[in-house]
Amino acid sequence: MPRVVITGAAGFIGSHLSETLLDRGFSVVGIDNLLTGDLANIAHLRDRDFQFIRHDVTNFIDVDGPVDYVLHWASPASPIDYLELPIQTLKVGSLGTHKALGLAKAKGAGFVIASTSEVYGDPLEHPQKESYWGNVNPIGPRGVYDEAKRFAEAMTVAYRRFHKVDTKIVRIFNTYGPRMRIRDGRAVPAFISQALINEDVTVFGDGSQTRSFCYISDLVDGIIRLMLSKEAGPINIGNPQEMTIEQIARLIIEMTGSKSKIVYKPLPTDDPKVRQPDITRARTLLGWEPKVTLEQGLGRTIDYFREKVLGP
Repeated sequence: MPRVVITGAAGFIGSHLSETLLDRGFSVVGIDNLLTGDLANIAHLRDRDFQFIRHDVTNFIDVDGPVDYVLHWASPASPIDYLELPIQTLKVGSLGTHKALGLAKAKGAGFVIASTSEVYGDPLEHPQKESYWGNVNPIGPRGVYDEAKRFAEAMTVAYRRFHKVDTKIVRIFNTYGPRMRIRDGRAVPAFISQALINEDVTVFGDGSQTRSFCYISDLVDGIIRLMLSKEAGPINIGNPQEMTIEQIARLIIEMTGSKSKIVYKPLPTDDPKVRQPDITRARTLLGWEPKVTLEQGLGRTIDYFREKVLGP
């Protein structure tokens, strides 16, 4: 059976990737230093063909036995995390990517890097195609994440060109679902956790900035399709259904039956005004597009957070 190493396996996306690959007959080795990951996300995998290694991937990575794929998902990924952990974010994007690529090279394994729509910065092109080079402030507060991922892409392509490693780049757009942290600074978990306890729902700016929200199972399916394909990418994976931040806040208040009111606070520095993936490449090259509607996905996510916030 194919064996996959996933860095950041105890995180939101990493844990779902681990679970889905196990469901599809893969053997999984998960690596995480638990800086932002949580063992609770992978506790249910311990009785399966899943091995966990607690390790900081900015240091040399050693895994016994054969490896078919290395999926590099380790990184702080929410605004709160990378603003509080700027050096660690830069290190895992640079040193961590180098060490993960080194493992793939040593094992003759395929490699997939989790890049992000943040490489496009505050985009001047809309929607964003993979050919767009981006509009990023390298010394702004968000630059530690944006530039870490841009460097990670450059390192990945260098290993492909120079060492002939079979690399692939996925650019992930806003994703949501169970196992997100309650207060990780991203819109969906923040709005749901506030709405469930009838707190004011905090919208930054005037709420007119847009995002495109993809449910976790759709994202994971796209990632695995890319992993198993011959495509190198970069390929955008996300839901092209665009909506304003205020619209998603009002929908969550409605779906939770909350008494919350929306309050507005100043927009953070360099916060993107628009975000919408062009998924033409994913559709044509991978046969992928999202299937879960926003209402379906939010319903499942609200059920998860309701138990986390209010208890069973």
